Amino acid sequence: MTGPTDPATPTATSAPSAPSAPEAREPAAGTPGHAPAPADGAPRTRRLRQIRRVLTAVAVLAAGAVAMAALDSGTRHGSLDPRSADPFGSRAVAELLKERGVTTRVVTTAREAAAATGPRTTLLVTDPDRLGATQRDVIRSAIDLSGGRTVLLAPSSHSLNDLSPGVRTAGDATTDRPDPGCTLPAATSAGRADTGGGLTYTTALPRTTACYPSGGHPTLLVLPTGPTGGDTVLLGSETILLNESLADEGNASLALQLLGSRPDLVWYLPSLADSDPDTAPSAEDKGLLDLIPAGWSWALLQLFVAAVLAALWRARRLGPLVTEKLPVAIRASEATEGRARLYRKTDARDRAATVLRTATRERLAALLGVPHTQAHDPAALAPAVSARLTGEPRDVTALLFGTTPSDDAALVALADHLDALEREVRTS
Repeated sequence: MTGPTDPATPTATSAPSAPSAPEAREPAAGTPGHAPAPADGAPRTRRLRQIRRVLTAVAVLAAGAVAMAALDSGTRHGSLDPRSADPFGSRAVAELLKERGVTTRVVTTAREAAAATGPRTTLLVTDPDRLGATQRDVIRSAIDLSGGRTVLLAPSSHSLNDLSPGVRTAGDATTDRPDPGCTLPAATSAGRADTGGGLTYTTALPRTTACYPSGGHPTLLVLPTGPTGGDTVLLGSETILLNESLADEGNASLALQLLGSRPDLVWYLPSLADSDPDTAPSAEDKGLLDLIPAGWSWALLQLFVAAVLAALWRARRLGPLVTEKLPVAIRASEATEGRARLYRKTDARDRAATVLRTATRERLAALLGVPHTQAHDPAALAPAVSARLTGEPRDVTALLFGTTPSDDAALVALADHLDALEREVRTS
């Protein structure tokens, strides 16, 4: 029977009995089946070098991302900040004013803003609606007493009653870039500008100049204020001051003339301390991304891209199978005996019997011309085997498809009967 020589088909005789110590040893040196095991130091060294290279690349990328985030976080100061070069910052208009001899001072509290105003100053309030009642009173006193110019960006009804009494909002603008529509020199020289996209105003105050109408209402108002000759400019949109839109239409010209009429510009960026509790953004309203410092989001994105590239670089690439030489040649009989010992150790007589019967059925099907797909079908294989046997009738179905042997002796007997059956079919 050919089963004992097949490494995938252990015999029942080897299941109950383990080979002796000499038989289980590896072939001696110099025998045909012996091959010395190569040292694994070289592959391990190569793996360590590859790991070091990957870690070095990741460290360099991480250091670069952190450095860029740190540098970038120092230049991002927020929307309408004259120090910010971001698209929504206002550094460009501040630089143009500086070239024309206008100095810009950034303040963050109402008292600082009021103390810095005077006849030679322009006070720009970037977010009037954020101011609390006390801060609005301070700014209103500065407007009346300074004698200079005050520019309020997009004030709504929340702050208009205190900062510019007599002016009301008239809804949203319907035209993004309206024509001047007035005789104000700054508007006529600038032409069309991005004053739309925000609020429009209405007022019945005398000596008021209304410009850039949208939907019948102006988006820019110039109001005389106080007995000292100052004025107040209400601008319905901050677009003309942003870096990303300063070069569009007449935005730069209008911005420079509105903010550069005096030699000193006080740029008031209201802080949280000056905010009205009802309008100040709370920490609960902020999402996770809003709490991340500026610049770090780009660093996280770069680290994610680096991780994806590293994964693609080191990922398994499927290709054709490559044969490898085994470090040690193992005899088929040793493999068979090893599997038999494992079966015996776990009392896996069912598994051993199944392997023996399966291998026998496949070999008998090949000898008898039974299709391979029907080799394990009792109705197809058993009649073909019985037709080749001589002598007394035997229960071929029970032998090839029977139950699990109850003990090791029954397993050995099953192996003997299967071997005798296959030998008889071969010789008949």
